[in-house]
Amino acid sequence: MTMIQTRDGTNLRVKTLGAGRPVVLIHGWPLSADSWDPVMIALAEAGYRAIAYDRRGFGRSDHADKGYDYDTFTDDLADVMAATGATDDVALVGFSMGGGEIARYMSRHGGRGVSQAVLVSSVVPFMARTDDNPKGVPDKVFADMTEGMKTDFRKFFTSFFKQFYGVGLLSHPVSDEELHWAWQTTMQASQYATIQSAGAFAYTDFRPDLPHFQVPTLVIHGTADATVPIEATGREVAAQVPSADLIEYEGEPHGVFATQTQRLSDDIVNFLGGGKIEGRQGMIDAMTADTIAMGVL
Repeated sequence: MTMIQTRDGTNLRVKTLGAGRPVVLIHGWPLSADSWDPVMIALAEAGYRAIAYDRRGFGRSDHADKGYDYDTFTDDLADVMAATGATDDVALVGFSMGGGEIARYMSRHGGRGVSQAVLVSSVVPFMARTDDNPKGVPDKVFADMTEGMKTDFRKFFTSFFKQFYGVGLLSHPVSDEELHWAWQTTMQASQYATIQSAGAFAYTDFRPDLPHFQVPTLVIHGTADATVPIEATGREVAAQVPSADLIEYEGEPHGVFATQTQRLSDDIVNFLGGGKIEGRQGMIDAMTADTIAMGVL
């Protein structure tokens, strides 16, 4: 474990594994870099240098009293990249709110050094429901989340993680131990940081950032994601970013890093290595090619 200092003096915990081309992994809310451990192992075994860090306020990074906005989060990412030497031919992989750092990095920092991007269950491009974003999440959902965290922080996350992992009366895709780890990891975070960060991912509009995605981009999203609905996020990115391919995980919830660990690792490694993308967009492209070959188009 290494601690690096950001431009505003906040200390972030960074972990690395393997050697080779750098892949920077950005965790989701309200967890830590440790959520990426199985993927980091897969990347290292495939010949990559995996780099993950705890976002400010989470895990073992400083519980800063400010900076819970995407401009600051993205500057933190840039500082991590610089400190770890991830400055050329870098792949960025962001889960959930971590997708926001990637989108803002592409615009705010011009995508410097980045050659590929992966958005997993990502909040990009815009979570909140507005007149011009009718597929978004109603404001009451975010208001209830905030109230729940303020009223009984520990109890709120007991129920939250059941939705996160798709746990129900007839469905239990992760172990009780995974649920306990997620809850325990969240309890390491600053309550203030957790609440402020929820507001950031709920209300930050990344639509202006989308044109700055000029590199091959893989979007992975579960069709049963009740935490970050695919219609407002993953499918919108695939529709608006020409360089993006979408893989839909049929029937999967938000926390695919735990419910589909091997598949997720394989899809990321395959994409980084230039392999064929087998998803909804890939099937559409194949059908179009077949139609053209038959002389229909």
